[in-house]
Amino acid sequence: MKKSVLTRYRVMAYVTAVLLILLTIGVIGKRLLDMDGFDGFVSVIGIAHGWLYLLYLIFAFDLGSKAKMPLGRLAWVLLAGTVPTAAFFVERKVTREVTPLVSDDPAPKTAAA
Repeated sequence: MKKSVLTRYRVMAYVTAVLLILLTIGVIGKRLLDMDGFDGFVSVIGIAHGWLYLLYLIFAFDLGSKAKMPLGRLAWVLLAGTVPTAAFFVERKVTREVTPLVSDDPAPKTAAA
């Protein structure tokens, strides 16, 4: 598996997690604390998180299929973007498990006869 597959998954995991934390803070400020000014913030962050979560799903599924993850683990990786801070922990665990499968060499060289 190429290193870029793991790298793009890691980047999207962090982006998704940070946006979800910001969205959670915004919703708490808007709904529970009834603070003015959070309407636009929640709308923008919510839309950004929604679209980037779709990209996260694509990259996580690609990584899981190339790493031959069991379906239960793959489902947890895919759902980690919906639980605040879960993506940070899942990303670290997945990175440790997948790193030995990563190769920097784009194509294996064959010996000439």
